[in-house]
Amino acid sequence: MTLPDVLSNFRQDPAFMRCVTAWERIPVRPACVAPWPAGLDPRLIAATHDRGIKQPYTHQAQAVEAALTGQHVVLSTSTASGKTLAYNLPVLHTLLNDPAACALYLFPTKALAHDQISNLQSQISNLQSPISVRPYDGDTPSAHRPAIRREARLLVTNPDMLHVGILPHHTRWARLFSNLRYVVLDELHTYRGIFGGHVANVLRRLRRVCHFYGSAPRFLCASATIANPRELAERLIEAPVTLVDDDGAPQGEKHFVLYNPPLVDQQLGIRRSAALAAKDIAARFLQADVQTIIFARARLTTEVLLGYLRDSVAAAGGDPRAVQGYRGGYLPGERRGIERGLRDGKVRGVVATNALELGVDIGQLSACVMTGYPGTIASTWQQAGRAGRRVGLSVAVLVASALPLDQYLITHPRYFFGRPVEQALLDPDNLAVLANHLACAAFELPFEAGESFGNFSDAGAVLDVLAEEGVLHQRTGRYTWIGEGYPAGRLSLRTSTPDNVVIQDVSDDPPQVIGQMDRPSAPVLIHEGAVYLHGGTTYVVESLDWEGGIAQVRAAELD
Repeated sequence: MTLPDVLSNFRQDPAFMRCVTAWERIPVRPACVAPWPAGLDPRLIAATHDRGIKQPYTHQAQAVEAALTGQHVVLSTSTASGKTLAYNLPVLHTLLNDPAACALYLFPTKALAHDQISNLQSQISNLQSPISVRPYDGDTPSAHRPAIRREARLLVTNPDMLHVGILPHHTRWARLFSNLRYVVLDELHTYRGIFGGHVANVLRRLRRVCHFYGSAPRFLCASATIANPRELAERLIEAPVTLVDDDGAPQGEKHFVLYNPPLVDQQLGIRRSAALAAKDIAARFLQADVQTIIFARARLTTEVLLGYLRDSVAAAGGDPRAVQGYRGGYLPGERRGIERGLRDGKVRGVVATNALELGVDIGQLSACVMTGYPGTIASTWQQAGRAGRRVGLSVAVLVASALPLDQYLITHPRYFFGRPVEQALLDPDNLAVLANHLACAAFELPFEAGESFGNFSDAGAVLDVLAEEGVLHQRTGRYTWIGEGYPAGRLSLRTSTPDNVVIQDVSDDPPQVIGQMDRPSAPVLIHEGAVYLHGGTTYVVESLDWEGGIAQVRAAELD
């Protein structure tokens, strides 16, 4: 059975259609291409031809041309529109033609960074001048780090590692900072709120260190569709930015369905669980062998749905292992194996938290089922865009929960379909954030009297306070760090601590590490006696060693 057959069956199902509040059809959009920008290295054009790309989309050509003429660029187009190629080409062009030039790629997650490394290595494999592309994050073995600092010309990392592992030790990276020509910020829309304020200050510190070494890198930014991509980019890098948002990528036909689960108690207004309704809808896609992604809003919901769907697939004679879970807490190797399975088609369904909302390459899926409203219109379209990432028919189904916001949206579909996506906002001058980064910046390089910190001109007043607190030493107009240790090591860019508790399965000998959990959640979710779900398997927690950072679990059959 094909996807059109499944959609036809849904339309002919009165029980299903009674719950549909809107069924929108988004028509096919043809590709709009342009000539290769003048001056782009012929080796890159030839290598791109070898990968089957004969001409760039219009937005790719515009972004490459703007970058090659020395502009800061932000590219804001739809999911799977080729944004990666648009920033890779000018970077590789520069690195091919200047043997000393370097570039820094920043991604909000390790998974995206490792995905990009594979993409880059594939792209440069046919080039005559191999370029060293290296990851540098918390998983990089200590023994490999000196060679990376000596040799990497294209460094792939995340803002957290730049903050805590690179900028405080910039003297070890003098070669990189002296020759830094480009900084790439992918998934720009994630840098909002408190996290965005932290990242903006990390970028202030980055530009300050680059200035010390005599470089002034160009910033190339890529964002999902948001209302204010240029404003967000300019707040982050504090410089004028050229916006490219005329999307030339093709788009296949897409159906978007809003579904409100049926009432099970008319008097109380209680509706069927969104998770159960999403399970039934996803099962119909999977039974027709339509590759499907199911988004859940919580880790527990992800595991419960995974169990339900595996049972459903097995009951229909399918392989339950063709349905996998994907969320924070899975080990990196496990997540990458699931990503490969989605790309090669061996994994037919995946139940995920918003960990898969970002642009990790998971191939061409055809259906997306969202269990509850993701919280913003932008996130909803981002999740829906994970299906139909290339030309072809696709469908997205939003299953409303009982929450008031879900019920408002589902009963007012014009509000959802007729409203633009939200703005991404941040405040880099929030003093609670700024003061900590001023301390980090002073550790990296002393501040001179009258020196600004990015566009924040009143840095002196904050530095005086830090000096009064004994963090900095002020003498003859110079502020120098005198505190213990280094401040970046005590400052997390994110709201949760980076410290994790390892989860160890002791069902067999020897025990096996199966996952991890952030430390603040551990006492609530993996305390002694708790039931822990992982990859569709049920475990009982036998012990939690808070100080040692390890929880021991054992597989169990529970009702």
